[in-house]
Amino acid sequence: MERAYPTLQSPVLLMIDFQRDFCELGGYADHHGGIEWVQDILPAAKRLIGAARKAKIPVIHTREGYAPDLSDCHPNKLERSKLGNCEIGSEGPLGRLLIRGEPGHDHIQSLYPIKDELVIDKAGYCAFRDTELLNRLKAIDVKEILIAGVTADVCVHSTMRSSSENGFINFYIRDAISTFDPEIREACERMVEVEGGIWGHLVTVDQIERLLQ
Repeated sequence: MERAYPTLQSPVLLMIDFQRDFCELGGYADHHGGIEWVQDILPAAKRLIGAARKAKIPVIHTREGYAPDLSDCHPNKLERSKLGNCEIGSEGPLGRLLIRGEPGHDHIQSLYPIKDELVIDKAGYCAFRDTELLNRLKAIDVKEILIAGVTADVCVHSTMRSSSENGFINFYIRDAISTFDPEIREACERMVEVEGGIWGHLVTVDQIERLLQ
């Protein structure tokens, strides 16, 4: 028997970092460890965003990226990216990796924002840190955040945890979220519902489609 979830009162769909740098050949993720892990979730993510648009709920997109002079990229993060063979700001087929304004920083075409969908640019992992996201959510009295994105263990979990701390109810859409390592992906999913659902609800695109009907 499928678990009963609360009725959605005032939801938004948050699409975290579906950028060319994470989803296409030659981008940041590809330099680190390929893109097969994210390619698998793109059809589900496309179905999800279509359901949200059909239900006329707000869709918000985020992008991770840094200034061309790297002034907003902490030295520790820059050094870590070097060790991962995906140095932020280095040149690649999609331009400088994770630099705002470069081709790789942009969203992929299949999930591209449409008119009136908010885009949050962030110089870091958490979409709430030093951005307008919290104020924008409060302004439209959001209660629930439906979360999809890359990467599960970094930007997605960082954002989800901050969302919970700010009082929102999270719906972690497991088949529209991924990361490089399958074991880490599974661990990220398992963490959501421990302690009675400390970070929210673990759901699928199918379940979200039914909740939005």
